[in-house]
Amino acid sequence: MKNQNRRDFLKTAAGIGASIGIAGSVKPAKASEKTLSDDRFGILVDTDVCVGCRHCEWACRVAHNIPTPDLDTYSDNSVFKEYRRTDASSLTVVNEFENEKNSAMPVHVKTQCMHCEHPACVSACIVGAFSKLEDGSVVWDGDKCIGCRYCMVACPFQIPTYDYDRSIDPQIRKCDLCFEKRKTEKLPACVNICPNEALLFGKRDDIVRIAKSRIKRKYDVYIDHIYGEKEIGGTSWMYIAGKDFEKLKLPKLNYSPAPGISESIQHGIFAYFVPPVTLYALLGTIMWITRKKKGDDSEIKDETNQDKKGGAL
Repeated sequence: MKNQNRRDFLKTAAGIGASIGIAGSVKPAKASEKTLSDDRFGILVDTDVCVGCRHCEWACRVAHNIPTPDLDTYSDNSVFKEYRRTDASSLTVVNEFENEKNSAMPVHVKTQCMHCEHPACVSACIVGAFSKLEDGSVVWDGDKCIGCRYCMVACPFQIPTYDYDRSIDPQIRKCDLCFEKRKTEKLPACVNICPNEALLFGKRDDIVRIAKSRIKRKYDVYIDHIYGEKEIGGTSWMYIAGKDFEKLKLPKLNYSPAPGISESIQHGIFAYFVPPVTLYALLGTIMWITRKKKGDDSEIKDETNQDKKGGAL
């Protein structure tokens, strides 16, 4: 009887699984297949020029309707005592690092979403809430998001954050390259306000050429490397600096696009778009059918025993 029940369970599981697989056989598109424009944007962060004024932090909050104190308060350098990361209320932050060449001139590094050429967050998102646009921007659509937060796990820079304070409408928060703002004002808010032009915005190919030119002209200032030019397949935000990027808290990454890993996981689990809720429903259905069959078997067994008792009288 046990072997029969096991065979019934497997047959039922196979039948229901095949039905779901056939019903949802359209696989999600890979992020690495997204066509990008030759004119897509790039942004250069020149850490030798940045003075740590943090005006970019203020402008970013204003542009995204995030409550913020007056600009004058951002001159407080005490925030540099601890390393800061982006969060739901700070989509970009500036950190300060020691300058071994000149202790009086510390190195300041702006951090935000890198807008990868082949973004892992886009690849990991199971409902298409993240998109890589032709101009290079990586944007998030709250109407599609189900709050799984796979994007947070997939991001090699650990950038996307979850707004836990909004219980009714929580959101994934990160830099969106001022996608909406640029429709009228052309430049991202942080680039527009930078007083020292430490941030340079333009076509990505042009930005790379300018970065290489600066490194060549000031070979005694910069190390010969543009961070983000090739890391994980390239990013929209790129950096030049006078010290090793790992010492500036920029992760050491290879040149292979990150979605190679996340897509294999995503497409393996959701190849037929069977989300966890569906899997639970599948298991519940199988348990119900199996339990029902066990009940039927028990009734038949009871009736057989009654018949045997009746025949013995």
